[in-house]
Amino acid sequence: MTAADISRALELLEEAYPEAKPELMYSSPFELLIATILSAQCTDARVNQCTAKLFAEHNTPESIAALSFDELADYIKPCGLYKAKGRNILATCEQLISLYGGAVPDTMEELTALPGVGRKTANVVLSNAFGRPAIAVDTHVARLANRIGFADTQDVIKIERSLNEAIPVESWSKAHHWLIYHGRRVCSARRPKCDECTLTEVCRYFKEREAD
Repeated sequence: MTAADISRALELLEEAYPEAKPELMYSSPFELLIATILSAQCTDARVNQCTAKLFAEHNTPESIAALSFDELADYIKPCGLYKAKGRNILATCEQLISLYGGAVPDTMEELTALPGVGRKTANVVLSNAFGRPAIAVDTHVARLANRIGFADTQDVIKIERSLNEAIPVESWSKAHHWLIYHGRRVCSARRPKCDECTLTEVCRYFKEREAD
């Protein structure tokens, strides 16, 4: 994409989703961390249903760490992959208690050292809990980055780097939410709604499809 195309794409996304924000429900960095771990291969709506019950009773590392695996599983089974997620959550809570006094660390290095926390989860927490500029590359962001033309790779690290290079740093966190909103509402994986899309003037996918 040219610099002009990038600027126009961001302008159109902001116009379409001015109120874009996290759709996971949370009231603390810890709650966001746990919710984001649970969101892997699960919808935010389903995660919110589970965490509404979990956080009402257990919303600190100490409280969750005191649960047995089976007790935690009862809360998180609907999120899928609950065995791996449950083990990671319990181990993460133990590390938060032993290493950080129960607080959630605020650096990429410390966050990604926690069990079950990759760059995507870390970027979500850094951006939304701590106000740091970051673009978390989930499936929606990866798909749209390639379709629109911000990136040309399936490697999530390279996609993140491409987005960081293309988008002004002050727009990183907002652009993350714009792309997610657009991916969920218009640019779906199997049947993108190009007839409803406001980005067709700059979208590589649309231009190539029309050329064919």
